[in-house]
Amino acid sequence: MKKTHILILCTSLFLLSIGNNVFAQKTDSLKVKKPYSLRLGVDISKPIIGLFDKDFSGFELTGDFRFKNRYYIASEIGYTNKTTSEEYINFTTKGSYIKLGANYNAYNNWLDMNNEIFVGVRYGFSTFNQTVNSYTIYQNGTYFDEYFVQNPIKYDDLTAHWAEFILGIKVETFKNLFLGASVSFNSLLKTTDPVNFENLYIPGFNKRHLNSSGAGFNYTVSYQIPLYKKVK
Repeated sequence: MKKTHILILCTSLFLLSIGNNVFAQKTDSLKVKKPYSLRLGVDISKPIIGLFDKDFSGFELTGDFRFKNRYYIASEIGYTNKTTSEEYINFTTKGSYIKLGANYNAYNNWLDMNNEIFVGVRYGFSTFNQTVNSYTIYQNGTYFDEYFVQNPIKYDDLTAHWAEFILGIKVETFKNLFLGASVSFNSLLKTTDPVNFENLYIPGFNKRHLNSSGAGFNYTVSYQIPLYKKVK
């Protein structure tokens, strides 16, 4: 699934680059006013996943503000409720998160175009709880049977901090309306693991892999609120 999302993103980046090469002209002598705007959006992938996965629900709101020609202050805020089933354990993660950082637009827009191929960095913070719904006690050898325990244990007031690198694209499909996609690569900085349990899933960070790494994606629809314009 994740390979498909990355392939779609890479294909979009390639097509946008071709469009730039085809339509780009010398604009050094032109003074083009670029909008400096607040852009607000929503990640549409999470509600879609929730329609097909009964063990997942969540939402994410996005926002960015252009403070220089190619630089944007950016943020995401969201909530996740996910139940994870693995071989010996079933647990539910609930919590909210916020990500703060900046994006750099590497795409050279032609005249008044306003598209982006961007790279970004984020600091992420999440506060959440974990509920161990059931687990199986593994018995070494064949003399004792495995022991299944179904007695929920809840761990509250958990937190996590991480750093995030992002690669993405945003295209203005209609005036001030943007469609976007991005992939993220995360590195966990710190988390409060409960006693006898490890935070295997963290809201905003997603699944915790080896070396405390993670990955994610989003597909966004956003609207730009023009505030003022400056000459490029």
